[in-house]
Amino acid sequence: METAYRTAPHAEPFRRFGEWMERVVAAQVKEPTAMSLATADERGRPSNRMVLLKGFDERGFVFYTNLESRKGRELAANPHAALCLFWQPLELQVRIEGAVESVTADEADEYYNSRARGSRIGAWASSQSRPLASYDELMQRVHDYEARFAEGDIPRPPHWSGFRVVPERIEFWQGRASRLHERERFEKDASQPDVWRVQNLYP
Repeated sequence: METAYRTAPHAEPFRRFGEWMERVVAAQVKEPTAMSLATADERGRPSNRMVLLKGFDERGFVFYTNLESRKGRELAANPHAALCLFWQPLELQVRIEGAVESVTADEADEYYNSRARGSRIGAWASSQSRPLASYDELMQRVHDYEARFAEGDIPRPPHWSGFRVVPERIEFWQGRASRLHERERFEKDASQPDVWRVQNLYP
């Protein structure tokens, strides 16, 4: 029989995530926004890599990428993903699962324009996840795009944008002694979109 659950307002897990992120930043944990991103192709075969969280609010959790990369192609074919952030020094972990949607062009432009010049050039030069004959070939492409954009702004490439993971499930994990960890899962209530069903889980 399913154990009893309680409910929480829509903002609650995002508020808690923000509090945990503040703790992590204050503790000077290296790469606090690093997270694992799991995707799957159209046949359900998974792949996983590390990306950086670039923003979050009550709509979801955002990262950016080359849309023609493996993850971009997989998300186009199967728009669902799982994220995991683990901050080992504090023994904190957050797991996020949900559908994926594209960010708006304005959001992508704003973030792209905030990046260092070298990173913006790199977005043009790298055919991410495609075969590369040699590193020299990549450097030549960087040189070519530096010449192309020697003057003026560097526009966002049409193949570069962001995704938002819209969470259907968020789990907070706190490490404890003797592996008696605390786990709390927030799960969207299909009948009440502004409410989460919350359950504690055995470690």
